[in-house]
Amino acid sequence: MKEKVLAALSGGVDSAVAALLLKNEGYDVFGITMKLCDSLPDGDNIGEPNADILDARSICDTFGISHSAISLCESFKECVIDSFITEYKNGGTPNPCVECNRTIKFGKLLEEAKKRGCDKLATGHYARIELDENGHYLLKKAVDESKDQSYFLWTLTESELSRVLFPLGNMTKAEIRKIAADEGFRNAHKSDSQDICFIEDGDYAAFIEQYTGESFPEGNFVDTDGNILGEHNGIIHYTVGQRKGLGIALGKPMFVKSKNTEDNTVTLCDDAELYSKTLTASRARFSVAYSFDVPIRLYAKIRYRHTPALATVEKTSPDTFTLTFDEPQRAVAKGQSVVLYDGDTVVGGGIID
Repeated sequence: MKEKVLAALSGGVDSAVAALLLKNEGYDVFGITMKLCDSLPDGDNIGEPNADILDARSICDTFGISHSAISLCESFKECVIDSFITEYKNGGTPNPCVECNRTIKFGKLLEEAKKRGCDKLATGHYARIELDENGHYLLKKAVDESKDQSYFLWTLTESELSRVLFPLGNMTKAEIRKIAADEGFRNAHKSDSQDICFIEDGDYAAFIEQYTGESFPEGNFVDTDGNILGEHNGIIHYTVGQRKGLGIALGKPMFVKSKNTEDNTVTLCDDAELYSKTLTASRARFSVAYSFDVPIRLYAKIRYRHTPALATVEKTSPDTFTLTFDEPQRAVAKGQSVVLYDGDTVVGGGIID
């Protein structure tokens, strides 16, 4: 009997090729597209199909598999958008893609796969899943490291990994676009999606103000000794490591070091003061294939485009750890994910405190 797979189709080229590869491998594939960013309640009522749904439906028609769409708007708003806003207002730098993967794509959508009698959920993520010699499911980097998305997937548990397929993990983007073009897919040359789908222009502060209807008061820029340097335009307008757009002239380059929501200050520093060797993390996940009973040497990424840096990791509770880098790292930001690697294997992660 063919294994049934629910293939998540975003309307883009990656997920389309992933579904096609699975069909060609002999899986019984069913396509599904999520509608996320509007006022529809969760469920099968998706309202008017958007361009992504129409693209996904066209692809499914092209190679003869069924397609459906589901609204997860309420869940996306509560779990992703509201969480992002809360973290940002509290002075953090959240990563909504990590939360979307945890709660929506491999939460709600994985539940939907089970409801529909599907054995697996497949997506177009660039990552790999391997079974080790002890029977543990491991999350690994994609072969194409320039497209690798394992950083965004660190929250997946072994149970979830056992029910997920990443057909593109061993392929390059160029190979995928060629397959799509050869098959005549209408989205073969569709541009890649942006990192944060619900903030089209990247202006986080404007989005938060418009979405919440709140205004954020001006406050003081201060240096690391607490001396007032000038006035900022509202704490949500700044992120750790930022240099441009501060709106203040200090005679030398200055960067955002931290934000304090209690006294509404933004601390500025020179470049050298942006570096730190230690961090603590919470809401952690650790791979059951690795022992964290004693400090362990691993590579760590503190943001998506960060080059992994060697560090010592010490587990301090079931869901917290401390990390000490061999060399100081620039702009460690509260709210970002820190992801732990042993070579190309993701062995854990957490949210930076």
